[in-house]
Amino acid sequence: MTNVLEYLEHITDEAPDRTAVTDGEKEYTRAGLLDVCRRIGSALLEYDLRRRPVIVFMEKNADTLTAFFGAVFAGAFYTLIDPQLPRQRQRQICDSLGASVVITDNAHMEQAIELFAECTILKISDLQENVCDMDGLDAVRKRHLDTDPLYVNFTSGSTGVPKGVLICHRSVIDFIGIFTKQFGIREDDVIANQAPLDFDVSVKDIYSAMLTGAKLVLVPRPLFTTPAPLLDFLCDQNTTVMIWAVSALCLISAFHGLEYRVPGKVRLVMFSGEVMPLKRLKNWMDYLPQTDFINLYGPTEITCNCTWHRIDRQRDYTDGIPIGESFPNEETFLLNEKDEEILVPGETGEICVRGTAVGLGYWNMKEQTRERFRDDPRTPEYSSVIYCTGDLGRYNEQGELMFLGRADDQVKYMGHRIELAEVELAMNGIPGVERSCCVFDEQKSRLHGFYCGSVDRKELAGLLKDRLPVFMIPGYLHQVQSMPVTGRGKIDRKALMEGLHKKG
Repeated sequence: MTNVLEYLEHITDEAPDRTAVTDGEKEYTRAGLLDVCRRIGSALLEYDLRRRPVIVFMEKNADTLTAFFGAVFAGAFYTLIDPQLPRQRQRQICDSLGASVVITDNAHMEQAIELFAECTILKISDLQENVCDMDGLDAVRKRHLDTDPLYVNFTSGSTGVPKGVLICHRSVIDFIGIFTKQFGIREDDVIANQAPLDFDVSVKDIYSAMLTGAKLVLVPRPLFTTPAPLLDFLCDQNTTVMIWAVSALCLISAFHGLEYRVPGKVRLVMFSGEVMPLKRLKNWMDYLPQTDFINLYGPTEITCNCTWHRIDRQRDYTDGIPIGESFPNEETFLLNEKDEEILVPGETGEICVRGTAVGLGYWNMKEQTRERFRDDPRTPEYSSVIYCTGDLGRYNEQGELMFLGRADDQVKYMGHRIELAEVELAMNGIPGVERSCCVFDEQKSRLHGFYCGSVDRKELAGLLKDRLPVFMIPGYLHQVQSMPVTGRGKIDRKALMEGLHKKG
């Protein structure tokens, strides 16, 4: 297999009339999805897009997937630009890509015309009505290689310019084949997609469904504002698999959503993106006693995930949940500051990854690519590319990998080097703390601890003295009603600090 489109073609041959994808309002059978995607691809042939980017400027829905696959049929790769992103970021992504074609819908046509004036803007409904040109599509397919790009997802950059992570067909094919087998995802599953389609968590939803024939349900974004309608939707759709961001799961448990209704058919919950608070995890596990819970780890640059850990219901995770062991055909290891591999428990190093799943690099950013995608120092005799994540980790006594936070989250406070993640872990272990976040104000050299929960600030400070050295206890503790999150579902540290400044 060399092209992800073979997934869709194969499941259509097997059962063309089964539902492939639904967004709650519109759905496509496998045959219907394949036909529409071929029509879109045929319409795009005239623009000569082989190995070139196509911008998809649409909200998350079933038609958005037809734009993705249609672009791939034309030999292109796709990038979703969320219409709700700030205008400046939309322009930054567009300028970085240098794309010539944008696909949008009626709802966003005016916005697209204003934003992408230099591009050819095509309406999805018009493309879907095009006549299918199988000869033209076959000619494109014959020139395709599995190392050709499939998509670019943009992440935040340290310079303020977003970085486009380029992932090829082979990386997705290799990872998804292993991922679905590892967790037994099958044709009778219903996968409820939570993640935005410009976030790599959605890659697992989309391509797991396309490979296995599982039904893909795109959960509408507005449902994530209140738990009750969200849970109704999950239950009514007979959801069996949830591959969700930690923050989305925490939203439901924090507002006692599971007391209202339990999605009882869910057999597999996988979470990633941040450290899962133990209280939130326990809440989910109590309501779903037969469900498997999996902690996943991995940055966008290595095609979704490189490690996994199955939660043991009998185990004490007070010292943290491991990110676990590597997926087959991926090696996740630690390097110290001298580029030497760490093999013993307890020593901190940078998490690095090797294998087919490692991405092609950053789009149009050769210097940044060289910094992170570099030769494996353990094999100087030949070139073997690894990705250096910038995350810190260590092995526990069982040989499991533990996540310790970002290397750039290591701060110097009161003359000591401390890891913000370690402070958060201690705070999360205090009775009455539901979730926490630690932020360092470099300008004023102040360590701020934000938390949701019932415990009093003075009591919290006292309890932390039993868990942390004095220099690691935040000098400023702030009780908040909820944690603001970014569009990708992670705690928005900047928003927390801005909230402080507004209070004066």
